[in-house]
Amino acid sequence: MLPRMYGLILALLLLVALVVTAPARLLALVLPADRVVMQGFNGTLWRGSASRTLVEIGPGYLQLGSVDWSLAPLSLLTFRPRLDLSSEWGRQRLEASLVLRGDADFSAHDVSANLPAELVRHYLPVVLKGELSLQFSHLQVRDGLPYEALGRIVWQNAAWLSPSGVRPLGSYAVELEQATGGDLDGQVVTLAGPVEASGSVQLSGTDYRIDVLLGSDEPLDKQLSQALSLVAVQEAGGYRVALQGSL
Repeated sequence: MLPRMYGLILALLLLVALVVTAPARLLALVLPADRVVMQGFNGTLWRGSASRTLVEIGPGYLQLGSVDWSLAPLSLLTFRPRLDLSSEWGRQRLEASLVLRGDADFSAHDVSANLPAELVRHYLPVVLKGELSLQFSHLQVRDGLPYEALGRIVWQNAAWLSPSGVRPLGSYAVELEQATGGDLDGQVVTLAGPVEASGSVQLSGTDYRIDVLLGSDEPLDKQLSQALSLVAVQEAGGYRVALQGSL
């Protein structure tokens, strides 16, 4: 009887040792390989790092650089891995607490990120400058679309790279809120700068609507006016960007 008990205890200790020292590269098994690419693993599954990480964002990939994480062991038993992560790549920063539920289903809390404005080149045929700052108290995504959210996006030191050089625009914020399962609504406000922006954005399922008025107390730069005329309608007070479509 005693030998069997000792054998069982030894087996349990061995199992615990294997789990505790599980290599960091095993994290790749719980992440969608077609959406997240990680290389250069170090540490353990529960507390580790990767020297290079890429995340798919629509038509391209976002470079996160080096990533550190801590994974809650018991969360694996519910098949909903919960991890805290931080990443750094140059001036780019990201911190968040995540719960993963599937390839395109996750929730995030205490999200803070700084990203270059050049990322929007994937979605707009213009080159923009500045820094995007994201702060979300919570964000839930289902089937790849926002399902519940509360936060803001700030575009600081915004500028447009015109054929003749960089044209400063200002600093702007979009205050975002979405009740559970409802529409994602955002209010656009101007924080500072020569070009004022105000209006709203909305995402309902895959359908989006943008209604933003751009104006200035002084006449707008000629090249900027020409560029705006391609996507906006001139009216009293400035140019109105009214767009709608489907993602």
